[in-house]
Amino acid sequence: MKVYFNNSCKICKAEIDLYKKEKIDEIDWVDITDNELAEKETSKDSKQLLRRLHIKDGDKVLGGAEAFLLLWKKMPKYKFLYKFFKLPIIFNIFSVVYEIVAFFLYLKNKKQLKKSNL
Repeated sequence: MKVYFNNSCKICKAEIDLYKKEKIDEIDWVDITDNELAEKETSKDSKQLLRRLHIKDGDKVLGGAEAFLLLWKKMPKYKFLYKFFKLPIIFNIFSVVYEIVAFFLYLKNKKQLKKSNL
């Protein structure tokens, strides 16, 4: 499983650094900053990758709240988050809140996009 995240975003980096401490062997952490290989592997452009967290698990690419659920499911220390946030009503609320927060982080970090992708 590969997790595609923005290492240039201080908030994103801080959260991912917490997850990296768990040292889960089956998770590869991929910084999307100026990473054309990440774009090819996910079939997403740099704007889409910057907009939200993505995970590639096999041939499947998930983004946003769904990606976080999969990530938490694979991490014993954070499995309680998976169990809570997968509940239908909670997941719907989580998805909306995630998209709002992710949008503002995107606006804060979009200067790192190449001019052609704006």
